[in-house]
Amino acid sequence: MSFDTKNIRNIVLLGHSGSGKTSLAETMLFEAGEINRIGRVEEQSTISDYTNIEQERENSIFSTLMHANWKDSKINMIDTPGLDDFVGEVISSMKVADTACVVLNAKNGVEVGTELIWDYIERYKTPAMIVINQIDHDKADFEMALAEASEHFGSKVIPVQFPYNSGIGFNKIVDALRMVMYVFPDGGGRPEKHPIPDDVMDRVRSMHNALVEAAAENDEGLMEKFFEEGTLSEEDLAEGLRIGMAHQEIFPVFIASAVRNMGSGRIMGFINDICPSPADRPEAELEGGQTLACNANGETSLFIYKTISEPRVGNVSYFKVYSGQLKSGMELLNAENRNSERFGQIFISNGKNRSNVDELKAGDIGVTVKLKDSHTNNTLNIKGTDRKIEKMVFPEPRMRVAVDPPSKNDMEKLMKALHIIEEEDPTLIVEQSATLKQTLLHGQGQLHLDLIKYRIEKVNNVSMEFIKPRIPYRETITKMANTSYRHKKQSGGSGQFGEVHMRIEPYYEGMPEPSDLTVRNTDIEVLPWGGKLAFYWCIVGGSIDSKYSNAIKKGILQKMQEGPLTGSNCQDIRVCIYDGKMHPVDSNDMAFMIASAQAFKNAFKDAAPQILEPIYDLEIKCSDEVMGDIMGDLQTRRAIISGMQAEGRYQKIMAKVPLAELYQYSSSLRSLSQGRAKFSRKFAEFQAVPHDVQKALMDNYQDNMAEV
Repeated sequence: MSFDTKNIRNIVLLGHSGSGKTSLAETMLFEAGEINRIGRVEEQSTISDYTNIEQERENSIFSTLMHANWKDSKINMIDTPGLDDFVGEVISSMKVADTACVVLNAKNGVEVGTELIWDYIERYKTPAMIVINQIDHDKADFEMALAEASEHFGSKVIPVQFPYNSGIGFNKIVDALRMVMYVFPDGGGRPEKHPIPDDVMDRVRSMHNALVEAAAENDEGLMEKFFEEGTLSEEDLAEGLRIGMAHQEIFPVFIASAVRNMGSGRIMGFINDICPSPADRPEAELEGGQTLACNANGETSLFIYKTISEPRVGNVSYFKVYSGQLKSGMELLNAENRNSERFGQIFISNGKNRSNVDELKAGDIGVTVKLKDSHTNNTLNIKGTDRKIEKMVFPEPRMRVAVDPPSKNDMEKLMKALHIIEEEDPTLIVEQSATLKQTLLHGQGQLHLDLIKYRIEKVNNVSMEFIKPRIPYRETITKMANTSYRHKKQSGGSGQFGEVHMRIEPYYEGMPEPSDLTVRNTDIEVLPWGGKLAFYWCIVGGSIDSKYSNAIKKGILQKMQEGPLTGSNCQDIRVCIYDGKMHPVDSNDMAFMIASAQAFKNAFKDAAPQILEPIYDLEIKCSDEVMGDIMGDLQTRRAIISGMQAEGRYQKIMAKVPLAELYQYSSSLRSLSQGRAKFSRKFAEFQAVPHDVQKALMDNYQDNMAEV
């Protein structure tokens, strides 16, 4: 059975780790009759969190697609991880969702992870509702959680419900939209409807009026009705709330105890009745500035938001139909590579359980298998249509490790497996660094990289160890130096001869030309690793034929690839070749390459050489309680604090930190803050290392060279 676009609801469950998203999804599926018993996370029996590693950790690591039929609608639900290391799963899920259901822990309120998620809600302009969960916890504090939601997310946060008796013994929800009190049996499930008690009636009327006013504000016709009649009918109220949610003007708040199945049925009803369908959302943005309406009568286009590789199945692709209808057996063209893909089977999903369907209409989310050349972020269209839905943008990696190279055979298997995971996971970058002579993995944090290691070892049966990555230092100079070098080699027959006189000095944009040299030719080379080489040919009188200039430059570049101090790349140097000698028989390109390389090496050491290190901008968001510990830790990492500011009840610390001091920072910060701090980092610049660090680096390099 396929559902019309207006009868589809796409919900993404978001929240800090431990807020109870997976349990809420479980009770929603149960209430809808999709499952006949409620699974438990601790029993490893939930529809979501079905992989071995999720069951071992009792945490969501991957997003999970589920669905439930409710009245005449199909509700697609995507459960997402609450750990920041797996933010890629959150971003991809939000891309295809039409409503965000933000789950708060009634004991902890708005946590750092929740704020991070809200940033994405605002970026994607996603309608949102809030569920304050675990209201039956002995330390549950509904008023605190609601106040924090209002403080962080603004006056658009409007409560629909509140608990009549929170904490242990919780079993009553007062609903200001329906003007009723729900009383649940001890085991949870379907509640009885009771009149609202007199002692809370004034509060309920106030909440109801706030909902009516918020609904009326979003439509002129409803506003006129409200002024004329002083209230709105149930149908008008629902319409006003639907419009308000669709435009992010209202963020309604519900309560629940997911584990005890109290409140989830009412949430499902609200999603069905009020939350926007894909047709109610703004048109999808296309590359090139155009838009695409979600219309089942249009030409077929779909977007792959997630790809995974499953043993014995191969590639599994999760997609949303953005336009038209997808029918089993259809062939679509990948807009990225122009390859044709046949959709032999189409599935709808409840976790690992998939059911065949014949078609899906615009707005629906589905699954297919064995696409040959299509991956995450690809758009596929019916032939004759050329659209590219705007791609998802993922955050910069925050952690890197090097891979200890195994045997040659295992290395080939390892790289193949890593590239398969890289295709699935856009937040992972696999780099084979020629400069550092290491294979590097760039990820979101220690847990993210540990997951990669787990998958490689368990699925691919390849041993994989992480080691500390080398630092991409740079070498440069701080003053001028002149030198010469003669290369002369005679060993029977023609020999080698080349003599080069050169000046080297620090290079910067707009520096004056040398006043004491006659510049014949200039070549500003942008180096592959960053920075520049300014190569000046200043030979007068033909002491070196200009035909050797390229060989001389090549010798300098070779030496700049492995600098004299630590073997690191050199940058931002001007070299002037102003004199030399050649031999009519023995001079050749090789002779001048060797001469220029040695001359550069000698001059470099006389030009007050300086090692530069990469500096990163670090931004940390944390609570007041752990701020002191985090600041103290930063001081041990040679950090320079560039600013601090309050954001709600959290503090934001900005600092500049050398990359060499950020190894395993993700784990350190998690330990310092008990998991209640988040950070991001971004390359800023190269800066000179302190003198003692430079000496240690040079000594270490010389020791390593002596061992070779």
